[in-house]
Amino acid sequence: MNLLIDAWAWIIAPEQWTGRYSLPTLLLEQLGYTFAAVGIAALIAVPIGWAIGHTGKGREVAVAVSGAARAIPSFGLLILLVLVIGVTRRAEAALITFVLLAIPSLLAGAYTGLQAIDRATIDAARAMGMTRWQVLWRVEVPLGLPLLVGGLRTATLQVVATVTIAAYVNLGGLGFPIIQGLPLRAFDQVLAGSILVALLALILDGLLALLQRAAVPRGQRATRTRRPSADPEPRSDKTPPGIRAAVASSPSA
Repeated sequence: MNLLIDAWAWIIAPEQWTGRYSLPTLLLEQLGYTFAAVGIAALIAVPIGWAIGHTGKGREVAVAVSGAARAIPSFGLLILLVLVIGVTRRAEAALITFVLLAIPSLLAGAYTGLQAIDRATIDAARAMGMTRWQVLWRVEVPLGLPLLVGGLRTATLQVVATVTIAAYVNLGGLGFPIIQGLPLRAFDQVLAGSILVALLALILDGLLALLQRAAVPRGQRATRTRRPSADPEPRSDKTPPGIRAAVASSPSA
């Protein structure tokens, strides 16, 4: 209990809120690396995942690559890249490390979101005269968006926690109090840094959970929440719920 009090006292101390290594500066660095890595990973993984989910080809390769990327230790990869690329390019080495960490979850979320859609929904969309691109953008992408956001959520949490190791190569972030405090045996500082990282991860997780819920198409949400007694009349529209959800959520609806 005393250690928790000491950690809180360290956080609110005035000297922790000014200077080069102030907590606001470290927080911005932590968020900067996280958003940059997840953004770059999304640009790489999401189009590939959508292509796999839409065509049904390459899933085995994607699973193998994702598994191999997950098995790579981030700390070891960071040190290796710093040695290979050069000490003057530590930021690039760190960014590559975090991008590789984020790709598997985003890739899995992208292709599983499309593959989880009922094939009858896709067939109905094609029967309505939609082209392949219309099926992708008006049906598959909207219906697969919740799982994609779920992959984004997982990737963000993994990256924001792992960015703490950037402080080991003097790149700042909320890992700086932890890395600095360990050799000094300043356990209040180490615990304070850990608490701040955990709080940041919880806040991001909560925000992305709300985004994931909002990503569910309106028609699909209505289908999930409607009770049997709320719709006593037989429905004459036999269009599958997935198509109704896509049409309801499309801009032209």
